[in-house]
Amino acid sequence: MMRWGLVPAAAKDDPAPPRYAHLRSDRLQSSTDFRTAWISGQRGIVPLAGFYLWQSTAAGYRQPYYVHLSNRNVFGVAVLWERSESDDDDVVERCALLTVPANPLLARIDPTTDQMPAILRRQNYDTWLRSNVSEASGLLETYPENRMASHPVAPYVNDLHFDEPRLIQPA
Repeated sequence: MMRWGLVPAAAKDDPAPPRYAHLRSDRLQSSTDFRTAWISGQRGIVPLAGFYLWQSTAAGYRQPYYVHLSNRNVFGVAVLWERSESDDDDVVERCALLTVPANPLLARIDPTTDQMPAILRRQNYDTWLRSNVSEASGLLETYPENRMASHPVAPYVNDLHFDEPRLIQPA
């Protein structure tokens, strides 16, 4: 069981360590905070059905869009994880989604976004989990726009009281 929000191993003694929900894949090699996890192969895959992106409208509100793959109900997104142990021997494992440059579909929804989740192709799952850094790096690429779809959804996605199918139904 992983918790969201990767905490760098070096921040172990920090009472309020930084937590990263996502990490830019182009910075993994140079990041001193996450380099050890990257080189050690602490990679995982989180299954998603889709994700949300918000578009600023002319009326001044933010319209949520549900983004998903057009040919698969569930897909895997690359993650990096860290493990830490407290002084009481409690083990906590945390992860963060990896991101890659956004494709044109996402850029049209939100022109301010330059990143998207690192969606893995099904045939690359084993390579992602077991390969060396060089091979794994090669899998972190922008997912093709023509294999993705999106549609506006109702603003219920911003309310924790709702956890139901209508969250992804077209508005």
